[in-house]
Parts: sequence; structure tokens; C-alpha cells
Amino acid sequence: MQLAPFQLDRWIDSWKHGGTIEYDLGSSTGPTWTLREALGDSVDDLLDLEVLYAPAQGTGALRAEIAAFHGVSADAVQVTSGASEALLILFHRVAEPGANVVVPFPGFPPFEEVPRSLGLEVRRYHLAPERGFSVDVDEISRAMDDRTRLVLLNSPHNPTGSVTPWSDIVALHDRCAARGVQFVVDEVYHPIFYGEPEPSAARLPHATVIHDSSKALCLSGLRLGWIVDHDPARRAEYLNARSYFTISNSPITELIGAIAMRRRDAILARARSLAAANRDRLNAFAEQHAALLGYVPPDGGTTAFPVLRSGASARPLCQAAAERGVLLAPGDCFGMPSHFRLGFASTGERFADGLARLTEVIASRNWS
Repeated sequence: MQLAPFQLDRWIDSWKHGGTIEYDLGSSTGPTWTLREALGDSVDDLLDLEVLYAPAQGTGALRAEIAAFHGVSADAVQVTSGASEALLILFHRVAEPGANVVVPFPGFPPFEEVPRSLGLEVRRYHLAPERGFSVDVDEISRAMDDRTRLVLLNSPHNPTGSVTPWSDIVALHDRCAARGVQFVVDEVYHPIFYGEPEPSAARLPHATVIHDSSKALCLSGLRLGWIVDHDPARRAEYLNARSYFTISNSPITELIGAIAMRRRDAILARARSLAAANRDRLNAFAEQHAALLGYVPPDGGTTAFPVLRSGASARPLCQAAAERGVLLAPGDCFGMPSHFRLGFASTGERFADGLARLTEVIASRNWS
């Protein structure tokens, strides 16, 4: 089956790598790190590495660090080529005639397109702006039936920045377990929170957790992801699927990932500090432009999802901003055209300058 065009990535790639963007407010990643910063004094470990296939499950060193991060056994960890491969493996596993999956809307586009391409029926539950993009546990339950094979939750959520309360995560976990439905939590922005921190869903016995090196851990160029699952039978299926899909990652990136994960406290501290400061700046920006923009402050992660109050498409605003060196992500990439995604961590300390430039774009014409 043919995949629909990936509008989000096409938009970002068309602008980000063309040399005209000064302020990247469209990407969903955190502040960048150089290889020297990530490795510290461990450069010789990299230079002495034998360049062979890495184990399909992931190297022991990397899996041990991931396990410590989530508070689980290393046996529960399956390394993947980014969270994208993790999603592909999980949806591929449950693909069968007549089966369905339940996913959030809006959401990361592969949440819908990958299972649809595999012949699965895709059922949405809605994160409505009028209730702060919160999840309705009962709505998700109503979407399930005896053909539901997987329910996906994303918290902190991309693109809205909403955080599902722990009590709701537990309730969904228990309801899915009672019905024999796999409960998957995409927590690639964990643990970036602006209120009370929440534990990883990996502590729940029947949950499957997806994470990666790209978002909260700020090392997107490594293309490392992983699945945490306590069910050995499912893990065996993941390993078998990976042997067909990608075989393994590079041992180079897995070693860098393991070293960086050992330094995760410093990486996360920088990400939290910059994201929190820039979130405050974004809140002030949204208040300044409240007549034009509706805005729900993000509770976690590094993205927000403002809306043009007029209901007009935000693509012309995103186009004009990109032409002035400010990258945003149009909401039509997420099926909500009047919104746009605004990332507030990737640009780091230059975020305030990016908002100032965006203010100039907004002042340049009537966007209603």
C-alpha cells in the first residue's frame, strides 16, 4: 500500500536545510550537543571501537543505561533505529485483517499513516483545545472493541505539549490489560515537565514504552530508539521483526548513545533549564498576541500548538515566517490547519530573538 506524503518532514526539510532559516521554531527536538560535548573525555573509547554489526537487541552497555533511565531490567529493553522503527515494529506486529488501533488526534503523523498502510483500521481519540488538549479516558475506552489490538498514548504530547495525569495512564493501562489490548506509551519527551514530574510508564507491568535519543535527550543525530516491554514473548517478536527491518544500529552510534546516557543528568538539566526559560518567553509572546492567537501553555515536552483565532489556515503565516528566517510547522501537517506547531527548545538561547522576528512577521499584515 502506498504511503501518503509525509507533509511535516517535507516542509521542515525544504526550509531547514536550505540555508535560509535563522531560527528553528518548527522542530520538536531539544537544544543541540556537539559530539565533543556528548563524549566528554571518552573520545578514545570511540576511536578504539571495532566497526562491526551491533547486536540486534542493542549493545549491553546501551541497554544497561536505558534500563537505569527507566528503572527496569536490561532484559526488558529492545533497541531500535529511532522511535520510528519502534512504531513500525509495534504496528506491524498487530496488523491482521479486521484489526484496529486507537491513536491520538492530533498526533505525530506516523501514528496514523503507518498502521493504515499496514491495513489496520485507525480509530482516533481527540485532544480538544477547549479542554486543554487533555485525554478523555472514557472516549478511548469507547473506541475499543474486540478487534482492537493496540492503544497508543503520547505523553508529553507532540505537538500540543499536554501531559496525561498518572492516574489516567494507570486507568488506561488497567482497562487495556483487562481487554487484552496492548497499551503503548510514547514518552519520547519524558521527563521534561513543567509541573509535578511523573514516573515512566515502564514501571507498569503490561505497558509497552517507546523512547529515543532525539527529544528529551537532545541527540537526534544518533537515530537511537528503544522499546521497553516486560513481556518476553512480545520482545522475541520485536527482535525477530528487527532482524528483517534493519538488523542493527551502528556500534558507533550505540557507543556514543551509551556514553551520553551515562551523562543524562547533565543533558536533561540543560534541556529542562532552556525549555523552561523559553516556555516562559513563549507564554509572554502568546499573551502579547492574544487577540490573534489562541494558546494552551504546554505542561511538558518542547512544543506548543497555537491557533489562529479567526480559524484561517496558518500556512500563509508559516510561509511568511520561513521567508523571514523563522521556521514554524503548519497545522495542516497534523490535520488542524488553523494551528501551527512551535518548538521552543531547538533554538536554545536564541529563542527570544526568534520570537522577536516572528513578532515582526505578525505585524507585517492582517492574518485574520
